[in-house]
Amino acid sequence: MLRTLGRQIKEFKLASILTPICMLAEVIVENFIPLLMAIIIDSIGSGDLKKIYITSLVMLLLALVGLITGFGGGVFGAKASTGFARNLRKAMYENIQTFSFSNIDKFSTAGLVTRLTTDVTNMQNAYQMILRMAVRAPFSMIVAMIMAFTVSSKLASIYLIAVIILGIILALLTTRVYGYLSQVFKKYDELNESVQENVTAMRVVKAYVREDYEKGKFGKASYNVYRMFIKAEGLVSLNAPFMMTTVYTCILLISWLGAKAIVASGNNAMLGLTTGDLTSLLAYCMNILMSLMMLSMVFVMITMSLSSGKRITEVLEEKADIVNPENPDFTVPDGSITFKNVNFRYNKTSEKSVLENINIDIKSGETIGIMGATGSAKSSFVNLICRLYDIEPPKDGEESYLLVGGKDVRTYDLDTLRQEVSVVLQKNVLFSGSILDNLRWGNPDASEEECINACKLACADEFIEQMPEKYNTHIEQGGANVSGGQKQRLCIARALLKKPKILILDDSTSAVDTLTDSKIRKAFREEIPDTTKIIIAQRISSIMDADRIIVMDDGKINAIGNHEYLVANNEIYREIYNQQTNDNADFDGKGGEA
Repeated sequence: MLRTLGRQIKEFKLASILTPICMLAEVIVENFIPLLMAIIIDSIGSGDLKKIYITSLVMLLLALVGLITGFGGGVFGAKASTGFARNLRKAMYENIQTFSFSNIDKFSTAGLVTRLTTDVTNMQNAYQMILRMAVRAPFSMIVAMIMAFTVSSKLASIYLIAVIILGIILALLTTRVYGYLSQVFKKYDELNESVQENVTAMRVVKAYVREDYEKGKFGKASYNVYRMFIKAEGLVSLNAPFMMTTVYTCILLISWLGAKAIVASGNNAMLGLTTGDLTSLLAYCMNILMSLMMLSMVFVMITMSLSSGKRITEVLEEKADIVNPENPDFTVPDGSITFKNVNFRYNKTSEKSVLENINIDIKSGETIGIMGATGSAKSSFVNLICRLYDIEPPKDGEESYLLVGGKDVRTYDLDTLRQEVSVVLQKNVLFSGSILDNLRWGNPDASEEECINACKLACADEFIEQMPEKYNTHIEQGGANVSGGQKQRLCIARALLKKPKILILDDSTSAVDTLTDSKIRKAFREEIPDTTKIIIAQRISSIMDADRIIVMDDGKINAIGNHEYLVANNEIYREIYNQQTNDNADFDGKGGEA
């Protein structure tokens, strides 16, 4: 974990080195000042003004050096810690971008948000604390202890005993606190998930009048975070009374025993202790015990950051399971697709495969329809084509592969393959910005004319031209200001701008009326005949004119043929067709998509 996190310090190594150096210099300067104070106090009795003036000047210079080094430590520490946090966020975000769907499935969206925000902030605070306090506190305690023993070894022994007692107490408290803090961030994930779901589904919440339920769910998640922090902070708060009790006990003992020693020696340094020595011992008392208090704060912060560090490391060390081969192929010859004995499962430990023994040969430019009830793995089938997931390794003695353009998909450069395979997924997503901005996600270099042509193919120009600002119309986040059908047509146009060799529409015209759906299919036939088109649909009318139709059932290909053949020979397809034509309704098996 430390090695993984340490790699993100990068260009802030110099600031990370200068911070503890400044802290060490400040500590040395601060611990010389009590000795000079003792000299001044003892010189007052002798009336040696020259010595007092020189010592005071030296004290002033040391204080100035301490101010400069302390300021430098603060500046360098802030630069190092904020830079470290920036690099952590950047590294996590960049690594997340490489994740395949199977990698993403391991983390919740709310969990990733917590790791990028709260966890990184904890690491930032902890890193600054380590560079400054974790160096300053122990070094200050050690130097002050040495100085105290130099003045009076007998009285300084009181500090040593106090440090040992407090050290044991702090160790016990820290161990208990870590147990609670390690659970807090899981509760944070639940809290963020509650907020995310509520904000994303706000329209549904209001439509079903579930505001009170959502408030209750958020309140429960918030209370869980509160409860864990109360337990942790309750233990941390015990630190202060233990510390102050020890500090005042040490002051009383030093004052009492020191005063007796001064009286016994007649304030003579040669015979025992002086008033100046007692003053310096009291100053060192505060240095030692305050250093121990700072150490306890460091331990608490480090304890909290350990959980955050582990969660961040999980994201940084997660390796994408779908990567480019050593010598990738950068050319997709055509849009042909071949499935040969393909099996697939989302979880390798699952007993049953989602797709079993898939065999089909699709020619370039062919239009393929896919029909089947909910859960028949239609979406899983098309996700393999652009390698959003990888197929299962072949079984013993069995040849298994997925070819695109006559080549195994695993031999392609991922960007090249996905650039040639456009997918309009079930969940259509638009981003905040103009219509042109959203369309150019498909091709950043597309001209306005190319965008307009793509919209004509997707029949999106019909409603865009009616908008006051036309293609410069602003789209709200998630496409909130356009209808479901309009959103689908914009997403289809965006996919067409890539000019792909394979176009996959995963139930992407479900919110479009049948007349517009017909226009889109006609435009596809006439304008992009060389593009392989795979259309998943719940409406028979959307795929009945396809060259071939695949009927999926429970992860297997039940039948393949054109509309007329399937109506005559396939029971599943015929049942869907009869239901839709007799009831004049769309068929949606059991509800959602695979």
